[in-house]
Amino acid sequence: MKVIGTVGLPGSGKGEAAAVAREEGVPVVTMGDVIREECRKRGLDPAEHHGEIATALREEDGPEAIAERSIPLVEEKLEVADVVLVDGLRSGVELECFEMAFGDEFVLASIEAPFEVRAERLLDRARDDSDSDREALKDREKRELGFGMGEAMDRADVRIENTDTLERFREQVSVLLREGPDGLQTTREVRE
Repeated sequence: MKVIGTVGLPGSGKGEAAAVAREEGVPVVTMGDVIREECRKRGLDPAEHHGEIATALREEDGPEAIAERSIPLVEEKLEVADVVLVDGLRSGVELECFEMAFGDEFVLASIEAPFEVRAERLLDRARDDSDSDREALKDREKRELGFGMGEAMDRADVRIENTDTLERFREQVSVLLREGPDGLQTTREVRE
């Protein structure tokens, strides 16, 4: 059993990593889906209220609220799969929740790319949730860093720099899914 979490700023490639996992038959639990479901429960449009509800859940139930709602979904997937990808951790507190739930079987991958590269990707995608605007991206990035994302990225077990070709990025994600962190350089080795 292995649970692989991803963390990264908007446009870094977390969604693409999840797409690779799905293509390889690896179940994916998207933490944003927990927020979207809560929006629907509250009668709100997820496209318009995602950030607001993410903040509200953390204020109402603590910084671990979304992770705690995601863990049972991961456990359910592990009943039928050896590997599960968790898309979109946002903080060190969430990381701690997954580490407590899955111990050494949990691996966190930080997916990283410079701001301008991410901004161009989001502009190319022309998302309709205002991420196509650089100022909106900066605001969203500030909000997510406010959740503690920088801490989670710093504590990641592996780092994938998503600045090369899409094919190269997809290959790195595939190696991580098949071989775990041993297939890639660990964050420690990269820093030394």
